[in-house]
Amino acid sequence: MRSATAAYCLLAALIGPASAAAADCPGNPGALGVSRTIAVDPTEHPLLGAHNYRESLPLNDHEIVLTFDDGPLPPYTSRVLDTLAAECVKATFFMVGRMAQGYPHLVQRAHAEGHTLGTHSQNHPFTFHKMLVEDAAREIEDGFTSVRTALADPKGVSDFFRVPGLLRQDSVEQYLTAHGYMTWSVDFMADDWRHIGAREIIRRAVNRIEAHRRGILLLHDIQPATALALPQLLRELKNRGYKIVHVVQAGPERPKTATLPEQWVVRSEQPSIWPHVALVDLPLPGPVLEVPNRQIFASATARVKMVPVALSTTAERPRSGEEDPPSPAVALWPRGVKVVSLSDPEALPVPAAENFRYSRVWRVRNAERAVHKPPAKKHVVAAASRRDGLSMSTPRRVDGLAPPARTSTPNPNLPATFRQRPSGHQIQLPKPTAGLYGLP
Repeated sequence: MRSATAAYCLLAALIGPASAAAADCPGNPGALGVSRTIAVDPTEHPLLGAHNYRESLPLNDHEIVLTFDDGPLPPYTSRVLDTLAAECVKATFFMVGRMAQGYPHLVQRAHAEGHTLGTHSQNHPFTFHKMLVEDAAREIEDGFTSVRTALADPKGVSDFFRVPGLLRQDSVEQYLTAHGYMTWSVDFMADDWRHIGAREIIRRAVNRIEAHRRGILLLHDIQPATALALPQLLRELKNRGYKIVHVVQAGPERPKTATLPEQWVVRSEQPSIWPHVALVDLPLPGPVLEVPNRQIFASATARVKMVPVALSTTAERPRSGEEDPPSPAVALWPRGVKVVSLSDPEALPVPAAENFRYSRVWRVRNAERAVHKPPAKKHVVAAASRRDGLSMSTPRRVDGLAPPARTSTPNPNLPATFRQRPSGHQIQLPKPTAGLYGLP
């Protein structure tokens, strides 16, 4: 009974002030507010977020933690801070060191309004999963230095770190854990970095929150659509009965929140096929075999009966004594191979020339069509004659030669110019005579 009363008092102490702050939100009595604040020790739970790790924050059903990455960047971070202030909601900002150097006033404003500040590296490289530990350490430490310098209060920046792009590797996580940093992943995200609209951001965030019912939500305060979607997203969470939890780092002035180990586990290890064997230091038994007696082994001076062994270069089994019967011969191969030499092949006769036939290069035409060509049309011949300056009625004399006679068959005594003319862009070559194809 006393333990139940103590637990109730502890829960009331944690929830009471936050609930009152939500009810007393200036200008918005129906604000979402903060349901409770939990203080965590980075050294006890160094890896958080079901997206990458086995543990996450010890949240109850319908409890959400808001986180923002990549900022600050005006005017979008300013509008996000305005929305959070209007609803009296606290969030965790993982700031990039280079951005904090450029806009230190937003870093100071976020801290002054009660938000938790973490870091997100110095330059936000997408190579944390493959870079050297020395390079990753430089990015991590420079990011913390830049944010602390912009805030002008080193104690105001918590030891919370989120890997850019969630591109983790074991060596970097070991470095963060060894230096007392808490590595944050996520439980679900709204995909607002994919340049989608405000309605789509709200839809994806609400659907994934409803699927998990509690966890860490990832948003980006440098996205214009996120700044537009945040007011409606907070109203939708309030209408669905969700509450906001603020996470801070435990310290001397703020003791850590009492939790149970199973509250942090969100993904248990897969059961192994092999049984678990615990190694225990047990006394080993003494040697079972006795030391061999020296009399068992023959010394150099002992008279030992020698067994002659014949070395053989053949495949026969060597005999170990004269009394043993001879062993049958063992074939090297399971089946014998007989090589027969072939006689010289007979010489083949030289092929005769009539055994070869050439493929036809030209298409064989009908004999009648090859000898008698159809007469050309009048207007085509007339046009060609006018172009060349010739007359149809009076043949022209060329180079002292007599004009050719009008005949349908070409005269073999005339030059090739009179026998064949090119037509268009196709050059017409002289065709072979019909005698090549055996025609009369």
